[in-house]
Amino acid sequence: MPRPLLIAPSILASDFAKLGEEVRAVEAAGADWIHVDVMDGHFVPNISIGPDVVKALRPHTRQVLDVHLMIAPADPYLEAFAKAGSDIITVHVEAGPHIHRSLQAIRALGKKAGVTLNPGTPESTIEHVIDLVDLILVMSVNPGFGGQAFIPAAAEKISRLRALAGARPIDIEVDGGITPETAPLVTRAGANVLVAGSAVFKGGKAESYRANIAAIRNAAALARGEAA
Repeated sequence: MPRPLLIAPSILASDFAKLGEEVRAVEAAGADWIHVDVMDGHFVPNISIGPDVVKALRPHTRQVLDVHLMIAPADPYLEAFAKAGSDIITVHVEAGPHIHRSLQAIRALGKKAGVTLNPGTPESTIEHVIDLVDLILVMSVNPGFGGQAFIPAAAEKISRLRALAGARPIDIEVDGGITPETAPLVTRAGANVLVAGSAVFKGGKAESYRANIAAIRNAAALARGEAA
């Protein structure tokens, strides 16, 4: 049974001056998860938001808060992000020497554990932690900024990770350059959670968000052989 197709708008592309309102708008527009990009200006060349913003957003949505930590080290902050209301906490395999320990710590906090790989990192790096993860996030751009172009080699990596996951109940998520044009490539390869930032938030209004999410979902569903 394939994993369900989920659309996870990235709030990195939203209007930060009205973040709660934006989250409510994309939830109403059909978002399945809310993807939260956390950047530290050290692991990636940008600074975004921290645990206090996740905590402030939590009352605004019933959807899964999918928190992607682009920070190094990540371990000292896992508890704060868990307490803030994250449902899934994803750490980079490149962010420290102890990915196994980080994933154990996330699970011990009662949260779903995700692991993510930058475009230049081989999928073999997560082979020995595959039984500790609920989610594998494939970066299809270099992390740090929204609005970048999709890196086509990500599709091959997704298909190899889908094979590695086998029958385990693991979601395969992809983040970077996802649009109605690239969504079929990644869903055919085996991704089932699509993160989209600028492709969802373009237009700046609730009715645009609804149309944008529907366009991505329809393109992906068709590629999966499902009626949209």
